[in-house]
Amino acid sequence: MAAQIVHAAGESSPGNLSSDTYAVVLAAADEAELGALEHRLVAGGIGHRAIREPAMGNSLTAIGCAPAPKTNFRRWLSNLPLYR
Repeated sequence: MAAQIVHAAGESSPGNLSSDTYAVVLAAADEAELGALEHRLVAGGIGHRAIREPAMGNSLTAIGCAPAPKTNFRRWLSNLPLYR
């Protein structure tokens, strides 16, 4: 799982981030919840990268959102708990 999270973070980053940039990792209950999130992000015009794992039947395993102020994401992500 950690590899998928890092993959999503790297794919969604434009690079050259300032030192005060934070990554926040949230948890989805399952692939269906992750897929629903992907649809909401697309509908909302939120920049993101969906990571699918070919070795797992092209399953959706993670989503990385492009860095932005957290207020930009609250509407779409506030229902997801922090990953623990």
